[in-house]
Amino acid sequence: MKRTFHVLSVLLLVACGVAAAAIGLGFLGRFHPAFDSLSHFRLHLAAFLAIGATGLISTGFRREAFAGLALATAAFFVTPGTWLDTVAGNQAKASATPDERATYRLLHLNARFDNPDPGRFLSLIARLRPDVVTVNEVSGMWRQRLETLASAYPHRIVCDARGLVGGVAILSRRPFAEGSSPECVDGGTLAVASVDFAGQPVSVAALHLYWPWPFEQPAQIDRIAPSLSGLSDAAILTGDFNAARWSQTVRTIAAASRMEDAGPVGPSWLPRALPDVLRRSVGLGIDHVLASTGVVVTSVERVDDVGSDHLPVMTEFWVPTQPKPEASDSTVVLRPGKGAATSPPGA
Repeated sequence: MKRTFHVLSVLLLVACGVAAAAIGLGFLGRFHPAFDSLSHFRLHLAAFLAIGATGLISTGFRREAFAGLALATAAFFVTPGTWLDTVAGNQAKASATPDERATYRLLHLNARFDNPDPGRFLSLIARLRPDVVTVNEVSGMWRQRLETLASAYPHRIVCDARGLVGGVAILSRRPFAEGSSPECVDGGTLAVASVDFAGQPVSVAALHLYWPWPFEQPAQIDRIAPSLSGLSDAAILTGDFNAARWSQTVRTIAAASRMEDAGPVGPSWLPRALPDVLRRSVGLGIDHVLASTGVVVTSVERVDDVGSDHLPVMTEFWVPTQPKPEASDSTVVLRPGKGAATSPPGA
């Protein structure tokens, strides 16, 4: 029995050592994308290390146990996007809400290309009525489903992409800026459109990054960087980055687009077989919202589960440089023969 206990203790020590090494290497993501891939799981590794180190206290490896607990605690507190950071970030955004300005809403979702119940997402859009919707994994099935929103969201760009997963899409109640042309980039993994918010054009971008190294993500970032650098000073970028908030990947995207992370969003992805409560608490936070200096984000929150393995993310924002006030509940409607027009409340 003692021998078995010792063997199990050594195995636990090795497992804790591997977790500790992975945490440490994850901080070196700027040197190689392999290290950055480890960083995405930093909080999960820290949780495992804390649990394992606690178990080691009752063995002969007490010094190693306390070192592991110290590392796990430090990893938690230096990582942006934790629960404490989420609370602080939301309080800061709330304080930035304008008193008398039009506030706009953007809903983002990786809809899952084979979502078995697409009607739930369409119902969520109808209930929340965001000004703009950005969608990832717009497969052939989703292209047909999104057509049912054509009257409510007449201004759109839907990008094709290779394979069954599909591309990205931007749907807008508000017209695209006069003289602008929405575009699809890198085989439909990035869509960009200039949306007119009460006379102020704002670049809206929807991005779906591939999986991290050793997959194609680093090369994809190199390809789309020129397009990101061409976004205007009033811009908002949403998408499934397949990368954690604190990763070098997100920092690279932010630097290329001259934006800052407007989150934290919080955990947003977990396999569909697991319950939604776990997705919100222990899932991976890989859906993000970035904004430039020309856009003020006042709220970022996850909303109702709609059958995807990702949670929808609602962002509220305002545009400081808009030339005239506008009621926040204005909508864009189509008038026969006259195209799109903005109707004030009660019109």
